[in-house]
Amino acid sequence: MSEKRTGGFGRLLTGAAWLALLLALWLWGHGITEEPISTAPLTGDVKPSGRPPAHGLPPALPPLPGAGPQALAIRALGLRAPIEGHGLDPQGGVEPPAFNRPGAVAWYKDGPEPGTSGAAVLVGHVDTKTSRAVFYELSSVRTGMKITVSRADGTTAEFTVSDVSVVPKDHFDADRAYGRTDTRRAELRLVTCGGEYDRQRHEYTANVVVSAYLTGAGKTPAPANTPVPAPVKKPAPQPVQPVQPVQPVQPVQPVPDADDDGNAGDADGS
Repeated sequence: MSEKRTGGFGRLLTGAAWLALLLALWLWGHGITEEPISTAPLTGDVKPSGRPPAHGLPPALPPLPGAGPQALAIRALGLRAPIEGHGLDPQGGVEPPAFNRPGAVAWYKDGPEPGTSGAAVLVGHVDTKTSRAVFYELSSVRTGMKITVSRADGTTAEFTVSDVSVVPKDHFDADRAYGRTDTRRAELRLVTCGGEYDRQRHEYTANVVVSAYLTGAGKTPAPANTPVPAPVKKPAPQPVQPVQPVQPVQPVQPVPDADDDGNAGDADGS
């Protein structure tokens, strides 16, 4: 295996570790046994894997420092979803989000973080028995669209879509689907089920793989509806009034009795 193809997840995985990861991704592609909803997932005009990347796309941005992913957004689809860190399931495949969280995306946490060197992998369901799931419209993504990943350090990594492919599961090439295409770039793979649903095997016949690469970075914007609290103004201190001295109470003078003639005398009239 050449240096360019070794480490589809960058320098973090080489040799036997890379082969084990490719096997895990292959198992994930074959191991989803979800029942579809009545309407089949969109397939658009996506071509098989291997077509050359489109020209006229923006230049790649150098990889960012490591930071865990928190949320995925594809504005053109109106999609915003939380990202969960997942490893491998008991069968050795990449563990997708639980079916009771169809709106979540799983990041393969043993691989690169989105925005760092290598190909970061995010997987999600296309649907469940009762509803559409997070990647129901993933196959309608087109080359040149933007994908944004909010990261734990408060930054956003913006990716530009370079390729959208449908990879048949009967001829699944994990290295081709998940390996990075340029060793100098930070890349992203979004993966879900696609093709037709095989009711005998209880699985879809293909995987939809969206490939993108880092073209921008910035700060994560604050939520639009989050009110900013006004600063609390402290009242100005009031001057202390001096305490007035208490005036002494004057004793009450007794009033002398008076007779009928107005002369003062005893009470018995003497």
